[in-house]
Amino acid sequence: MAFPKILVFAGSVRSGSFNRQLAAAAVKTLALSQAEVTHISLADYPLPLVDEDLKNEKGPPENAVKLARLFAAHDGLFLASPEYNASIPPLVKNTIDWISLVKADGDTPIKPFAGLTVALGAASNGRLGGIRGLYHLRAVMMNVGTQVVSEQVSIHAAAKAFGEDGMPTDERQVALLNKTCRALLDHCTPGRGR
Repeated sequence: MAFPKILVFAGSVRSGSFNRQLAAAAVKTLALSQAEVTHISLADYPLPLVDEDLKNEKGPPENAVKLARLFAAHDGLFLASPEYNASIPPLVKNTIDWISLVKADGDTPIKPFAGLTVALGAASNGRLGGIRGLYHLRAVMMNVGTQVVSEQVSIHAAAKAFGEDGMPTDERQVALLNKTCRALLDHCTPGRGR
């Protein structure tokens, strides 16, 4: 039996990021469900701002191609994203936009988003837990061709939300994380990324 391959990352590279903590908690949760998890940091894939002139002159940057390969090689994605001004942070939007411009890997056509199932989460110190940004992120991810599960997790008061084991301490937040990860695994198609 093939286990689903899930890519996990946070839309923040800030040290002490709440969303990096949420991504790490998702990794643990997904691994307990026997998913094959790949956890990356966008800090390892720096990208310039999307620039059509740059793309036309040199093609998409190598890190955009590497990320497109990773997306194409996985069945599902868990993205933990902060909220900036009630919307998507620039790091996340720029990353998605560059990946959407990758149409081939050498001579091989590549479709990093087609058939990819996505689950979304957010963590914030605010009372809404970053949920306003997920509305916009959901729309963008659906527009590029992914299937976004209805379930999502939002962690409020995030500075005090995670225990020493890296998991949320609030039972309701743990339940939301479990439900979101379960929905991701139930809806993704194992083998899509092979």
